[in-house]
Amino acid sequence: MGLIVKDVNKSFGTKKVVDSIHFEIQKPGIYGLLGTNGAGKTTTLRMLLGILKKDSGEITWNGKEVQRKHVNFGYLPEERGVYPKTKIHDQLMYFARLKGMSKTKAEENLVYWAKKLEVEQYLQMTPEKLSKGNQQKVQFITAILHDPELLILDEPFSGLDPVNTQLLKDVIIELIQKGTYIIMSSHQMHSVEEFASDVLILNKGKTVLQGNLKQIKQTYAANKLSLSTKQDVEHIIKQVGLEIYHSKNNEYIINISGEEEGYQLFDELSKNHIQVEKFEIMKPSLHDIFIEKVGE
Repeated sequence: MGLIVKDVNKSFGTKKVVDSIHFEIQKPGIYGLLGTNGAGKTTTLRMLLGILKKDSGEITWNGKEVQRKHVNFGYLPEERGVYPKTKIHDQLMYFARLKGMSKTKAEENLVYWAKKLEVEQYLQMTPEKLSKGNQQKVQFITAILHDPELLILDEPFSGLDPVNTQLLKDVIIELIQKGTYIIMSSHQMHSVEEFASDVLILNKGKTVLQGNLKQIKQTYAANKLSLSTKQDVEHIIKQVGLEIYHSKNNEYIINISGEEEGYQLFDELSKNHIQVEKFEIMKPSLHDIFIEKVGE
């Protein structure tokens, strides 16, 4: 039955920060929860976890009101935090035991994830001696060590270099394959678009767009053309009345108002015997859609 959030509201004083949010996650995978700063994302996540009490509405997991005894969840908050002077091994074991894991199973999972995320050499060190990226990986292990059914990730890739970002992505893929339900909140639209099948965009506490991302994108006309050629063709692009959004080394991103404009350019390139290496008509990205919905 999964997670159901139905008509949930939350106010602080006279300010309504979450206004009648409704969404469902009925199968394992990633659900993208998006919005600008102050849109109500973190408040929503904290209500899901029972950290904040909702004013009204329902939040259920497999048909039961969400409570710690009903759902085994993991949480990576946006605010990073590890105990700086406690050995990493000891604090990971502490949190695992708090979640009810046996010592043997906790140790087994700890070793597995530490190796996966390349922090096994730091387990007997204190976090204060680690880089921020490695501290973040340790905190990520805290969120997944106990095999959660529902995992909430708030800005999971913030501050990570490309290598560590890929490590986390690989782990997330593995968790999905194991049947984990994941809610991801992030300002990095390309990361959400890479993983999420469904999204909800908040603006000032209200839902401005939600649904299956692929279906949402199908409602939009193509707006960009990615073109790579052997020769410089800027003059031909301008000749047919199109605007170049970005160009480098004969690679172009071109603004179009629909597929027809793209194919008109392709015909013109063919007439001029231009060698085309790449020609891709693109729908708006999640970034484009997000800017359209909340850019004001």
